[in-house]
Amino acid sequence: MPDLEWIGNTPRSTRFDDVYFQAEDGLAESRAVFLEGCGLPERFAGRSRFAVGELGFGSGLNILALLDLWRRHRPDAGAKLSIVSIEAFPMTADDAARALAAFPDLAELSADLLTGWPGDRVGRHTIDFPEIGATLQIHVGDVGDALAQLDAKMDAWFLDGFAPAKNPDMWSEEVLAEIGRLTAPGGRVATFTVAGDVRRGLVSAGFEVEKRPGFGRKRERLEAIFPGAPSDLHPSSIAVIGAGIAGASLARALMRQGLKVVVFETDKPGAGASGNPAALVTPRLDAGLGDVARLHGQAFARAVQIYRNETPQALISRGALQLEAKPKDQERFDRLAVSDIYGLGGFERLSPEQTIARLGEPATVGALRYRDALVIEPVAALQACLAGVEVRRATVEKLEYAGGIWTLQSPDGSALGAFAHVVLAGGHDSRRLWRTEALRPVRGQVTLSRKRMKGEAVAWGGYLIPTRNGVLFGATHQRGDDDVRARSEDDALNLNSLAEARPGFATTLTGALTHRAAVRVSTPDHWPMCGELSAGLFVLTGLGGRGFTLAPLLAESLASALAGAPDPLERRLKRRLDPRRYDPTSPS
Repeated sequence: MPDLEWIGNTPRSTRFDDVYFQAEDGLAESRAVFLEGCGLPERFAGRSRFAVGELGFGSGLNILALLDLWRRHRPDAGAKLSIVSIEAFPMTADDAARALAAFPDLAELSADLLTGWPGDRVGRHTIDFPEIGATLQIHVGDVGDALAQLDAKMDAWFLDGFAPAKNPDMWSEEVLAEIGRLTAPGGRVATFTVAGDVRRGLVSAGFEVEKRPGFGRKRERLEAIFPGAPSDLHPSSIAVIGAGIAGASLARALMRQGLKVVVFETDKPGAGASGNPAALVTPRLDAGLGDVARLHGQAFARAVQIYRNETPQALISRGALQLEAKPKDQERFDRLAVSDIYGLGGFERLSPEQTIARLGEPATVGALRYRDALVIEPVAALQACLAGVEVRRATVEKLEYAGGIWTLQSPDGSALGAFAHVVLAGGHDSRRLWRTEALRPVRGQVTLSRKRMKGEAVAWGGYLIPTRNGVLFGATHQRGDDDVRARSEDDALNLNSLAEARPGFATTLTGALTHRAAVRVSTPDHWPMCGELSAGLFVLTGLGGRGFTLAPLLAESLASALAGAPDPLERRLKRRLDPRRYDPTSPS
């Protein structure tokens, strides 16, 4: 968090000994220096999508000015604005609200911004403004690392860090070189400073730089233009094969990018591994706090945000307990509870006594409580994601590629359609179209009871979660097994596991039990696959048992790649997710 002091309602950083904006008229300053300095709104004209980057998010004032300009000058109802802003020391939402209260004309947009304001989790945060077709990514962390991990081409940059003499790291030659790498042909940079090092750094990065009259007490400012002409290309005719949570999330993300998509599904949405009566949304825990934690921390936060904001009808319960199951879990949970990768406050460490109070029955171990965990109803989530999407019930048996076009064929050899881009998102079923040993089946059977549970969902290796009319527990984890026929012995395994973790609850189960078996798909390194296999052919699969947690973010990453929009995933994570890492064979 920044060290702030207030001059009236104007924030000032004591860390950098500088103000966030001019007290007299900060909004007019933002409009003059950054919006006009980047040639806006004139450069919106004729563009179906536009991307803006910013260094120094601060109170969010520049971004609100941009959003206000976009909603008044949006080229058409389908045009999309993507914004990426980087901030090392974010304000609290309360401090931002105090600062932004000075600008009542922006009150509606401010409310939306403050609702999605980033918390204390380092990494990337997303805030949607669907009514005006805009998306904001806020990167919390070091500017150099954030830029190095960004995959984007921006049409404009607002360079608004604290003054170079007081915050030199944000204006280094390396940072300005990254700005050059990340700027689209014809892109522009605007900044309040005319410092010689900044001018020279921008020139070295490839920009043509010019001094312009300043605003207020500042005599001059800089504008810079990157050579070349902007392009406004976007793909057409995208087919998604599979309507589980991967395919449905991808359809939603593509639609949000303004792209047309057709989804092919052999049976019905959620017929496979996404079809249980309830699903637990929690992250995979990584006490090493490495790339796994970075991926799952961001994916979990984004999934929770989407399900709560866009599919409230799918929510069954909130909060979950992860019980200590191994001797090392005490140390692991202690470390995770104070991690800013998953988000401070998102995890609560519970003693055995506190765990007993939460469970309502005896326990000998402590727990880690996920404050924001969700239990959702998959069918409702899938329906919400697929709303407005064309879903064709058909089996795609074969793919053929010629002349830049993929043709989808049915089992009888007839053509189902021709598309410039195809995404395999059918989970285990994708193995028919992509013959690779890198996708491995993992059979799972859950057991269901009409018994109601009190309290939150519980996980321990297995899990116990509420459904709309009872509970679901399990699940088995049988690698290399793709048989979906239910087995009575698997119900016995699930009951034994439940009795060990929740003995009191297990004894209350009466009446008939039912079950459901499905096949998840995993990979040898347990990392999903998300990306391009060959020209125009992509995959989103290998999500294992975390599909409802991972799919929303990975789908947005893949949709961003197809649309040419800034990617929400760090480049280091995208490399880990690259489906070509196993050098698989080509699709048949």
